[in-house]
Amino acid sequence: MARHYEDWLTAYMNYCTGGESPAKFNFWVGASVLSGALRRHVWLDMLRFKWYVNQYIIIVAPPGVISKTTTTSIGMNLLRKVPGMYFGATVTTWESLVQAFAATAETYEYNGEVITQSPLTIESGEFGNLFDPKNREMVDLFVTLWDSKDGNFEKRTKMAGNDTIINPFINLIACTTPSWISENFPKYLIGGGFASRCLFVYADKKEAYIAYPDEHVIQNHEETKLKLVQDLEHISSRIIGSYKLSNDARAWGRQWYEDHHKKHSEEFDKSLYGGYIARKQSHTHKLSMLLAASCSDERIITLDNLVTATQMVTDLEPDMHLVFDNIGRTETSNNASKVVEIVCSFPSGIKYLDLYRRVYVHFPSSRVFEDVLTGLIRSGFLLMRQEGPDMILRPGPNTKAA
Repeated sequence: MARHYEDWLTAYMNYCTGGESPAKFNFWVGASVLSGALRRHVWLDMLRFKWYVNQYIIIVAPPGVISKTTTTSIGMNLLRKVPGMYFGATVTTWESLVQAFAATAETYEYNGEVITQSPLTIESGEFGNLFDPKNREMVDLFVTLWDSKDGNFEKRTKMAGNDTIINPFINLIACTTPSWISENFPKYLIGGGFASRCLFVYADKKEAYIAYPDEHVIQNHEETKLKLVQDLEHISSRIIGSYKLSNDARAWGRQWYEDHHKKHSEEFDKSLYGGYIARKQSHTHKLSMLLAASCSDERIITLDNLVTATQMVTDLEPDMHLVFDNIGRTETSNNASKVVEIVCSFPSGIKYLDLYRRVYVHFPSSRVFEDVLTGLIRSGFLLMRQEGPDMILRPGPNTKAA
């Protein structure tokens, strides 16, 4: 069966056109769909280890702004129509997750060899229902499974004794809010193993305002959906084996790796993002395989694939602080940020009393508010001047610099 589309990801994003979600949400959902379809059928062999295409993609947006679960469901519903796909529960314990994996074992043939794999895709509309950041055994399990190491993974569970996962492959896409992350992620989890294995895709604005989606879907919607599913079936069954980097992609990747560790990594706080710096190469090469599979059955990663993948991952970095900045901060410091945010929304100035009316619910007393305000003024984040009968607050020079 020939493919309908020369580039599945582009066709999928066109299929999603007319919705409220940002294009980058649709892109990364599409990448997760391709990852689930390919499973352990493809890899990039570095001799000492292999990169597989599994992803941990976390869609992050404030509540009520963007329909995160609807966005992920559009893609995952296509994947669910592909024969042979296994999906995990959206609410689970680490013990039941291990047992679910053990039940997915299947085989495929490559170069005359029968290979067993245990592939599982998890779609979680509420990440907090699936993942407990304070449960060290669950965190360690997700860390270990992301690496997709060849061989058996064994874990003792309370109910079933030892469970064995043969060649595990876990593909995760989940939705959450910045406040859930700040309230539930310990700071060590960001600098440690789990968060560095995730790609956090953040947005706080709708792409468009769509009251009635049925007025904006593309023509031949159902026909396009069928063709996308058929192409996924083709990709899941026809692309099997090791990817190779083209010579120019490999040369570019060598130079990028050196520049990344010598120059670009200086832009990050290594105590917080050191794990991400180390694993960015893994993220880019995983995505480059997905981009290649989207366009061709040939298992070649081109220069364009690798450059585009690197840029797509890099484009997520400016929003990292919006996802993680509030972790470990006190309630007072968070409330101080709210004050600055409100003042910045009034560049021509806001009266002192108007500001206090907007934020008083966050402060136990006017004295605490005064102390926070004094600190923000002394640190240069706010300016306050007497203008006629009113005290007027404006953004300070350090706010503008930030």
